[in-house]
Amino acid sequence: MTYHVYVLFSEAFDKIYVGFTSDLEARLASHNYLAKKGWTIKFRPWVLIYSEKFEDKSRALKRERELKSARGRVFIRELIASGTK
Repeated sequence: MTYHVYVLFSEAFDKIYVGFTSDLEARLASHNYLAKKGWTIKFRPWVLIYSEKFEDKSRALKRERELKSARGRVFIRELIASGTK
């Protein structure tokens, strides 16, 4: 099984979401269309701006924590500023 760490950006609200999943396509659909409750429904639409694939769940979770850190947020904001979306 593969795991994905991903970063979503809501340009309309200038919000970032960092997540982890084993089914990226279904997760994106959930964030943008299917979910009826939760934080992300308030800031739709979401655009996938970054993702990484892992074969190991523990490494994926570690990377997710890194991206949620202060240094990770700087990295994400630099991606947004550079137009890498």
